[in-house]
Amino acid sequence: MKILLTGVTGYIAQRLLPVLLGDKHEVICCVRDKNRFNYKNYSAQNLTVIEADFLNSATLQQIPNDIDVAYYLIHSMSTETGDFENMEAVCATNFKNRIEQTNAKQVVYLSGISNASELSKHLSSRKNVETVLSGSTFALTTLKAGIIVGSGSASFEIIRDLVEKLPFMITPSWLKTKCQPIAIRNVVEFLIGVLGKTETYNKSYDIGGPDVLSYKEMLLIFAKIRGLKRSIVIVPVMTPKISSYWLYFVTATSFALAKNLVNSMKIEVICTPNNLAALLGIKLIKYETAIEMAFDRIEQNQVLSSWKDAQTSAIFTGGLSKYIEVPVNGCFKDIRTMNISNPVASLEKIWAIGGKTGWYYGNWLWKLRGFLDQLAGGVGMRRGRKSDTELASGEALDFWRVLLANKNEQRLLLYAEMKLPGEAWLEFKIDKNNLLTQTATFRPLGVLGRLYWYSVLPFHGLIFKGMIEKIAEPIPYSPK
Repeated sequence: MKILLTGVTGYIAQRLLPVLLGDKHEVICCVRDKNRFNYKNYSAQNLTVIEADFLNSATLQQIPNDIDVAYYLIHSMSTETGDFENMEAVCATNFKNRIEQTNAKQVVYLSGISNASELSKHLSSRKNVETVLSGSTFALTTLKAGIIVGSGSASFEIIRDLVEKLPFMITPSWLKTKCQPIAIRNVVEFLIGVLGKTETYNKSYDIGGPDVLSYKEMLLIFAKIRGLKRSIVIVPVMTPKISSYWLYFVTATSFALAKNLVNSMKIEVICTPNNLAALLGIKLIKYETAIEMAFDRIEQNQVLSSWKDAQTSAIFTGGLSKYIEVPVNGCFKDIRTMNISNPVASLEKIWAIGGKTGWYYGNWLWKLRGFLDQLAGGVGMRRGRKSDTELASGEALDFWRVLLANKNEQRLLLYAEMKLPGEAWLEFKIDKNNLLTQTATFRPLGVLGRLYWYSVLPFHGLIFKGMIEKIAEPIPYSPK
């Protein structure tokens, strides 16, 4: 089949794509920015990548007419700006109008369980998208999932942060809410299983695992699997806003996402029984097993996708490419060079920077800067990195975003997503003469930006000097 896949830089689509390619389908991937697509992960000839922004209907003409099926995996819940409900409606309308012009017989839409009488803005928006996509020239198959558990999933990482950071938790009352978590492997199996299956045309199915649990039970089960003793006290006095701040400061979520998650977590998300798993021959995975499988992936350094990579600053809506050319005029720069005797070891260190490895010098200062950023409403240092040793354009790296990661050119370019009175880039490059150049560039915004640069200049003298010296050491990188 010829399949259109949307939301390709998102968590679900990155899990679905290799399965579709492995099944020999021809896949057309829609991305807003080709620079964020990790081509090195795929060598398949049956893969095409096109740029399309579903908020801009004019860009959708690149979608070929001869597609058979389209997956709709677009959502805007973590957006920092604008009305995500309106954005989702516009995207769905533009998608529908374009797909109606093609030969597509089926659209598969992944939504959220929405059986409660009162819904959060997020779940209400997801339900509205289903309404927009319904009643068209194509058949719509809607799969509604609750909490998705897998390495790199938002739910898994939030639970992990809470359990591993807090031995004792005073928590909001929504931890009593019941839900039906589902393993990411089952989600992908459902998405693949309904493909072209006429019995599922113009039907909607709730999908969930075999366990119905409260969020408190999910946290305690997670702690048990990790061999951690945890105590949880639920109090009724936490307002949604306080709950949002609680999630924001303890976990790696943005405040916008934390707020939307809290509103959704107050709603029970339990499946209406159906026969889809039996029809497709899918064996549902228990919550405990899903957690164990996720850690198997993490321990093998094989996390295929992370929800954090889909969280990008609003400035990147126009694409990463315009930021790859580091500005020169009107900028402050800290440029350091050093001859290296072991370029292989130094390149490995550059590719392992951040996350659990840290920044090689003055890590406590980096953490302090991350904490201050978090107090200001920024992303802080909580996001870490997806892989300990590999990097790709578009990925999150602590409070940076990877703009360019090219081992052949021996160049890594990062863009700061922390709160700043200006813009910042950090670049590492090794030339053919084994000269390592480390460049920090800051383009200030007004007087405040200039004052900021001069105020942190003494710290830069320590941090950047120590960092390049550690990277230049001939000692090979040793993972922690």
